Amino acid sequence: MIMMHMIKTMSTTLLLVTATMLVNCGNSSKDEGTVGTIEQIAPAQVAKTNQMNLYIHYMPWFVASATSGVWNHWTMSANALNNTNYASYYHPLIGPYASSDEAVLDYQCLLMKYAGADGVMVDWYGTQQTSDYPVNELHTRLMLKAIEKAGLKFVIVYEDQTLNALTDKTTQARLDMRYLSYNYFSSPNYVKVNNKPLLLCFGPQALTTAPEWTSTFGILPTKPEFLVLTGKSYMCNNQDATNAQGEFSWVNPAPDYSNVSKFNTYVGGAMPGFKDHYKESGVGTGYTTYDRENGNLFDRQLTAAKSAGLRWLQVSTWNDYGEGTTIEPTQEYGYQPLVQLQKFTGVTYTQANLELIDRWYRVRVTKPNDARVTQAYIYLAALQPDKAKAFIENLEK
Repeated sequence: MIMMHMIKTMSTTLLLVTATMLVNCGNSSKDEGTVGTIEQIAPAQVAKTNQMNLYIHYMPWFVASATSGVWNHWTMSANALNNTNYASYYHPLIGPYASSDEAVLDYQCLLMKYAGADGVMVDWYGTQQTSDYPVNELHTRLMLKAIEKAGLKFVIVYEDQTLNALTDKTTQARLDMRYLSYNYFSSPNYVKVNNKPLLLCFGPQALTTAPEWTSTFGILPTKPEFLVLTGKSYMCNNQDATNAQGEFSWVNPAPDYSNVSKFNTYVGGAMPGFKDHYKESGVGTGYTTYDRENGNLFDRQLTAAKSAGLRWLQVSTWNDYGEGTTIEPTQEYGYQPLVQLQKFTGVTYTQANLELIDRWYRVRVTKPNDARVTQAYIYLAALQPDKAKAFIENLEK
């Protein structure tokens, strides 16, 4: 994230849908199951004792192999991935994946939900038809579908650094805003603050004056609730225009929340640690490492946000493997960060629920067309894990 990389909704009504299921054919590799009537239940909202709005920053840029020589985030190169050349110190528990994989997206959203997250903040590179930007945009739309299906919320974090190579940066920024308005802001799952879509910017890095942002937002029917990195709102505002209503914190080992009350909206930050792979991968000198301290750093960050009475918190990140800020389950630290979030948010779920989601994912991979997999997902999204467990155990036989 720090270094520029080289590169509708389930019904909210309870309903029953009678579906004809194919009987298990024994030798069929598809292994379609028979469950009779699939109960379609709306995804439920997680109850938690900590009412802070908790969102997790998500990278949609992973591909499982090289794509026409385009940058591969698993390898920090244009190389295809194998199981030994990760450009990361951490390895996903489910192995390397593509951000276009529906099963992976459902798995990730369910884990976030059972950790007490309200939603996802998706890193977004805009609409330019260059590098891997179109792939990232496709993956973002697929993630939105998974978010909606799971009953979560989402926010876009705009990477305006993608405009740096352009002569006319504002024109492209306006096109990006119009695209966001039509394709994302209109979703009922998109976060609104003061009746305006919440939009974060990882910068600004390319548009650095108030007139540029005023022109950019001029294409929208409603100016968003716009937040930029800590200390950078002056780049968007002047005596004539207030384009940035607030700021947000990012990978700071000791965030300072003493002045947040001056902003209309402020999003704090919590990271589990930072250990990038840039130098080892030959693409830079690297940045300062912040050790995870076996989870203690993350706990301190969460405690700081709670002590400051913040209303909004962004965890950075779910899956930036190149920078080692991940909280997604890995071979190295397992479910530890998600269990920490469960305690922080005050949900009633435990690691056993997270492990059940992992088991669901694995039967989803091996039996993708089995109706029982679908039913188990529906129960998980509806926060009925015991019902889901019965189906998963049957599938595991």
